[in-house]
Amino acid sequence: MLKDFKPVLGILLRFIIIYMVLLFGYQFYLNSFQDSGLDPYSRMIVGHVGIVQDALGFPTNFYDDIPNQQIFFYINKDVVSRMVEGCNAISVIILFTAFIFAFYKGTKTFVFVGLSLILLYVMNVLRIVGLNIIISDYPDYSKTAHDYFFPAVIYGSVVILWLVWIKFFALKNENS
Repeated sequence: MLKDFKPVLGILLRFIIIYMVLLFGYQFYLNSFQDSGLDPYSRMIVGHVGIVQDALGFPTNFYDDIPNQQIFFYINKDVVSRMVEGCNAISVIILFTAFIFAFYKGTKTFVFVGLSLILLYVMNVLRIVGLNIIISDYPDYSKTAHDYFFPAVIYGSVVILWLVWIKFFALKNENS
C-alpha cells in the first residue's frame, strides 16, 4: 500500500526539505543584517518602488528608521506607508520555489523559477506602489487594499504560476 503513495510522499518530502532549507537560509540572511536596518533585498524593492512612483507623478522620499528595521515612504511630504521585511514577499517566494522544485523537471525547473521570480518581484513592486497610491489619494480604501486586495494580487499570481507549472510542465508527459 505504501508503494502506491511513494510518488506523492517523494514530492511532499522534497517540498518540506526545500522549504526548510530556503527558510533557514533566509533567516540566516536576515540575521546577518540585524544591526544595519532593513536588509539589502528589501532596500532594493524600496528603491524600485520610489522609481515607479516618481515616474507615475508621485514624488517619493524615504526615511530610513534603522533601529526599527523599516523605511517610511513619503509622498508629497506625507508618510503614506512603511516598508518592513514582511513586505518583500520573500516568504511567498520561498513557498512558491519549494512547490515548483517539489515537482522537479530538470533544467526547465530552473528557467521557470527564474522567470517566475522576476515576475513576482515586479508584481510585488507594483503591489507596494498601488498600495502607496491608494493610501495617498484614497485613504478610506487603504485598509481594504492592504488587507485584502493586494494580498490577493500577490497570492493570486503565485497560484496562477503554480497552475501553469503543473499543467504545462510538471504533468505534461502524464497527459500525453
